[in-house]
Amino acid sequence: MNILPLNTMNSNDWFVKVPAITLSFWIIKVMSTTVGETAADFLAVNAGLGQVATRTLMAVLLIAALTIQLRRPRYTPWAYWLTVVLVSIVGTQITDLLTDGLGVSLYVSTPIFAVLLMVIFAAWYAVERTLSIHDIVSRRRELFYWAAILCTFSLGTAAGDLATEALGMGFTVGVMIFGGLIAATYASFRMGGGAVLTFWIAYILTRPLGASLGDLLTQAKNYGGFGMGTAWTSALFLTVIVLLVAFEQYEVRAGSPLRASR
Repeated sequence: MNILPLNTMNSNDWFVKVPAITLSFWIIKVMSTTVGETAADFLAVNAGLGQVATRTLMAVLLIAALTIQLRRPRYTPWAYWLTVVLVSIVGTQITDLLTDGLGVSLYVSTPIFAVLLMVIFAAWYAVERTLSIHDIVSRRRELFYWAAILCTFSLGTAAGDLATEALGMGFTVGVMIFGGLIAATYASFRMGGGAVLTFWIAYILTRPLGASLGDLLTQAKNYGGFGMGTAWTSALFLTVIVLLVAFEQYEVRAGSPLRASR
């Protein structure tokens, strides 16, 4: 199999570009999805930037972070997770733009994002013959990966809003439902379910879980939330993310990066 080089880098020097799937990975992932739900609202409303300026700023930052991530020859925690957080914010903004700005119903946008994600997966598999994140060892595979990640955030936002708002389940029930589905997916994996399939199902479900958790923490008590507000919730979760990523960065520097299996 030919592996596309990054600039002039020899393909033999390419390492896996994504983190190992550990408990820390899932904690950071859920928290980054919550930040995606709260940070955009904070910047647009509380900070007074407005929706257009916030969307433009986040899009520019995402392009910059993704450029840095793509130029890295191996997994670099701070670059990877910075990109994930920004993808989370932009993915949320895409769904909010369709729903609030263009009036597209969540009943329409949710299946559209689901179909789009299936198209990305189909194209990815047709070209690379694998959807495993343990084989993200070329720029082409990484581009497929980030396209899928962005779509999962938009899909998860739409699905979460559909469940908690349009269907009236509420934030607490939403957290319980999506948390339960993730637990069931993990149980399926432990009982022999396909690792690639169960990973992507869980990855998709963490987005509506994070969105429901973000709404539960930030919304006023009379709306069924805890009333923490977007500023405090974003600051708290970002602090935890920074600490966990800093620890991962230390571990990566202390040891040798895992070379991808061919």
